[in-house]
Amino acid sequence: MVTDQTDGTDQNGQTDPQERDRQAVSDFVERFAAQLVEAGMTRMPARVFAAILSSDAGVMTSAELGEQLKVSPAAVSGAIRYLSQVNMVSREREPGSRRDRYRVHSNQWYEALANRDNVLKRWEGTFRDGVARLGANTPAGHRLAETLEFFEFMESELAGMMRRWREHRERVFGAS
Repeated sequence: MVTDQTDGTDQNGQTDPQERDRQAVSDFVERFAAQLVEAGMTRMPARVFAAILSSDAGVMTSAELGEQLKVSPAAVSGAIRYLSQVNMVSREREPGSRRDRYRVHSNQWYEALANRDNVLKRWEGTFRDGVARLGANTPAGHRLAETLEFFEFMESELAGMMRRWREHRERVFGAS
């Protein structure tokens, strides 16, 4: 990459990752991680996810994550275990090495929401069973029935929304 010495960009206007302001990246990672924590994610997985998401390659090793976030390998390992379980990152081998790399895919948010569909279906089954056991005419049964209806509504809306997103993404970013 040929870099313009005045502003850190190459002839195509792309920022050289080596020239990027590390503090600006760190500030973004911590800000987004804090927002993920507010939404219910635990702190270390939130920081690890934000770091991988904000990396140019969308992939980082455990050592790179530890260095950037200034945390121990054990902290990274625990965060990766959680993020893998909830399908927010995938693990792959670094070519020519025994080291693992962790990847966030470009369609990450689509995948995360699509995977929530399975959770919604399980919850629906549980609420349906709860209504049957508690009785639809009881206050608790009525509350569970309303909750069930909400999740069934969300599931049906989510399917259409995801289809529209795929169409929109293809128009804006092309087929991938």
